[in-house]
Amino acid sequence: MEIAVLGGGNGSIAAAVDLTEQGHRVRLWRRNTAALAALRKADNTIALKDHKGTRPIRIDVVTDDIAEAVQDAALIVCPTPATAQADIAGAMAPHLRTGQVVFLPPGSFGSWMMSDLVRKAGNDADVCWAEAGTLPYLARMHGSDTIAITTRATRLPTGVFPLRLADHAHSVLAQAYPAVEPAGDALSGALMNAGPIIHPPLITMNAGPIEHFEHWDIHNEGTQPAIRRVTTRLDAERMALREALGYRGPHFPLADHYDPGGEEWMYGNAAHEKLTDSGDWRENLVLTDHRYMREDIAIGLAFLVSVADWAGVPAPTATGLLAIGSAICEEDFRASGRTLETLGLHRTSVQDLQVRLAEGHAHAG
Repeated sequence: MEIAVLGGGNGSIAAAVDLTEQGHRVRLWRRNTAALAALRKADNTIALKDHKGTRPIRIDVVTDDIAEAVQDAALIVCPTPATAQADIAGAMAPHLRTGQVVFLPPGSFGSWMMSDLVRKAGNDADVCWAEAGTLPYLARMHGSDTIAITTRATRLPTGVFPLRLADHAHSVLAQAYPAVEPAGDALSGALMNAGPIIHPPLITMNAGPIEHFEHWDIHNEGTQPAIRRVTTRLDAERMALREALGYRGPHFPLADHYDPGGEEWMYGNAAHEKLTDSGDWRENLVLTDHRYMREDIAIGLAFLVSVADWAGVPAPTATGLLAIGSAICEEDFRASGRTLETLGLHRTSVQDLQVRLAEGHAHAG
């Protein structure tokens, strides 16, 4: 299958290499000129390191021309941070065609936001937008030439916008990611996003050691019982919100991620132990700039709180963590982040939004 992969971060490089090894023809697009030149100098080759060992993988095309990347691609994989979604939507807007599937793992309701930007740019193509609950990989770059994949997702609950195109979207996604499973519409997919649940307690409740120590592993010594209790309470609010909006289970409770004997979570059993054993997440963290703050709190958690407010579902833990993150960064994320207000949906009824999510922007009123 022809696949475009957008971005140059850990998730994007992992996707480009892994999908290439599966036999797909991959076109990797990234904007970093120096990194692109270095990859071309290496004959488009990156080493893949996983449980099978280390081997070189040559990507078919690497380019800074997004038209070249997405043209004729059946699947466009965009595992970039949500902070980059608006720019990427604008860049690819002229080039998208009916029938293409854009995959955001995860999305933070980026499926709605990006598709709306494409439509407002004058492109009315019937594109499928899908967003999953997490990245398909736990992965980190080792230097500039090796991607280490600690584990791959075994279950990827995925919502589709518009929902009427879900069968087509899932038939395409299954060719690249068999772990994808239907999770309803785009809002359901957004409320499967694990990032705004697992990461806000870790980044805020470890603020002291993050600023004190040169390197800190918030998934190892940073994941203490007190923090786990907060995460469990936060996740309960997410699941209560899903139920209030009529979304059925499974809701993929985050507790299963930490319980090797529990129900299979998105990365399978024992994924947390693999993550901490790898040592790849012992990093120098810049508290106010880190993706867990700028993506998972300012975008993902702000969105969750806004949906809870809109639906009339109490979310005190989410609201409190959002306030703490805002205080740390001296910015009101409830006002500036991705919310139903900033998306222009806060006055839409639940029933009307469900119709729009099913049918697409033509029903935006």
